[in-house]
Amino acid sequence: MASTPLKLLLFLTLIHHLQSHSLASTLPKEALPTKSGYLPVNSTTGSAIFYAFYEAQNPNNTSLSETPLVIWLQGGPGCSSMTGNFYELGPWRVTASVKQNVEHLTLEPNPGSWNRIFGLLFLDNPIGTGFSIASTPEEIPRDQHAVARHLFIAIRKFIALDPSFKSRPIYITGESYAGKYVPSIGYYILKKNPRLPVSKRINLHGLAIGNGLTDPATQVATHALHTYYLGLINEKQKTQMEKLQTVAIELTKAGNWSDATDARSEVLGFLEGITGLATLYDFRRQSPYRSDWVEDFLKDPEVKKALGVNESMVFEGCSDVVGAALHADVMKSVKYMVEFIVKNTKLLLYQGQCDLRDGVVSVESWVKKMKWEGLEKFLDAEKDIWRVNGVLAGYVQKWDNLSHVVVLGAGHFVPTDQDVNSQAMIEDWVLDRDSFAIKKIKKLSADR
Repeated sequence: MASTPLKLLLFLTLIHHLQSHSLASTLPKEALPTKSGYLPVNSTTGSAIFYAFYEAQNPNNTSLSETPLVIWLQGGPGCSSMTGNFYELGPWRVTASVKQNVEHLTLEPNPGSWNRIFGLLFLDNPIGTGFSIASTPEEIPRDQHAVARHLFIAIRKFIALDPSFKSRPIYITGESYAGKYVPSIGYYILKKNPRLPVSKRINLHGLAIGNGLTDPATQVATHALHTYYLGLINEKQKTQMEKLQTVAIELTKAGNWSDATDARSEVLGFLEGITGLATLYDFRRQSPYRSDWVEDFLKDPEVKKALGVNESMVFEGCSDVVGAALHADVMKSVKYMVEFIVKNTKLLLYQGQCDLRDGVVSVESWVKKMKWEGLEKFLDAEKDIWRVNGVLAGYVQKWDNLSHVVVLGAGHFVPTDQDVNSQAMIEDWVLDRDSFAIKKIKKLSADR
């Protein structure tokens, strides 16, 4: 937990950091985490998950005890949630200006921060990721059950930090490889809660996945056709890609997990090579996303010290060690977890329209194969036009517990590309408003 002196130190540190780059000489207190530090997941070895928590800027409710808590998990596997914090959906974002051919980093307020009316908790997951501590490489999770077990411990320890946290509804969100993390922890909580006393349960109210990898074998089969119909490859190249995709799918069916992961990487590498795109995360971009700004910013020893992190710790935006630990996990599906989840709590799936890795076509491919009694009605539901501030923002399809959103003008990092729209999306979904309102009349008439 960040004490008052620690907050002051972070305040002074960041002022100094900004001044050293010829930036503003003042920094609003909103840039400081309300709490930050470590949540031990193994008291014997000292392994712990790093967290940064930002309380709601303008909570809707008079009592904080009723204000939702939104948890964010980054993907990778092995990428730090500080990317989400300082590049996507946190209250302040790292950006850069160029003066005399030199890039100067600065913090700017994020108009689309997800902590406008909710508490927002970033977790560096799994251990070994970002600022999180893995006592040994062997302790890093190698499957989703181990990931979920650590997250469950960490979330409960976070709730114990403040009595008001206990009653607050919790929503767990994330993107990309968190298309596995989010279902895994959601499934774990929903299975575990009934066996626990009420005082030890996690008050889970919903799960949200952005541009997620969830059912990899189904998703990898979509790349050739998707890019062909976008006009990015010709028929010969489509055939070549389909052959590569088949290899990945067959290896997955055979349970050759590590080889299947390599085969998927070959599909994506081939696609990037033949299209010449700067990044598959957004086919419009002329250069990759600049999440490396966050890595540079968090390498500052004074910033690390202020956040409660040992100054000697080397911050990596994405950990190769964690990636290697979960290498054989990549092609394993968690669709069965999603099928259980959607029967027991609400679920939001959203994708940026321009993502070629884990985009709309990729996600819809496995949703159509779900074993869920509401699937037929979901697929038959209207795809509503979604507007934010009167401007077209995308499309929402909803039935019962499942909501699906296509976000226009966005790639893989939806909150980076569409900050205000992503904020409106998460707020309206959590609060069941507007396009996400529960359509009771329609549902009742359909169920007769």
